[in-house]
Amino acid sequence: MAADKFPIEAGHIMMFARSIGDANKIYYDADYAKSTEPGKTIAPPTFVQASAQFDPNYFLRPKIGEEWFGSAKEATGITKREESSGGGGGGGGLHAEQHYVYHRQVQVGDVLTATSKPGKSWEKEGRRGGKLMFSESVTEYHDQSGELVVTATSVGVRTEKPATSA
Repeated sequence: MAADKFPIEAGHIMMFARSIGDANKIYYDADYAKSTEPGKTIAPPTFVQASAQFDPNYFLRPKIGEEWFGSAKEATGITKREESSGGGGGGGGLHAEQHYVYHRQVQVGDVLTATSKPGKSWEKEGRRGGKLMFSESVTEYHDQSGELVVTATSVGVRTEKPATSA
């Protein structure tokens, strides 16, 4: 994902914290936050994932007029996009892990810009789906001054072929 601008607003932080069930007052009470070490409202860990909502091309959001989840066209309501590879050799692709490096705390008033680039790739022999192909995507979030705030590394894995049940 690469959001042109990701404004960090108090209301967004509060809603994100509530959605993950984190009641720490530093995420929503500005007066309380002033009494803490950061001295202001900060964002919870993983908050930068919300930048996807500011990316008009985010692949999990439907395009206007496009059928989407719940369309009831298939049993699950989910239809595979033809342009999606879905993994190599008929296998499937999965999100395997996510890592974050915080260079400083994300705070109210920041305006972040996200840039993504490919990271490392490697392979491992699997037991049931053939070769496992891992690849990283590295997203760097810089603030309005150009300072690096967060580095997020996402690891995906594809199987060479569909896994067997034996």
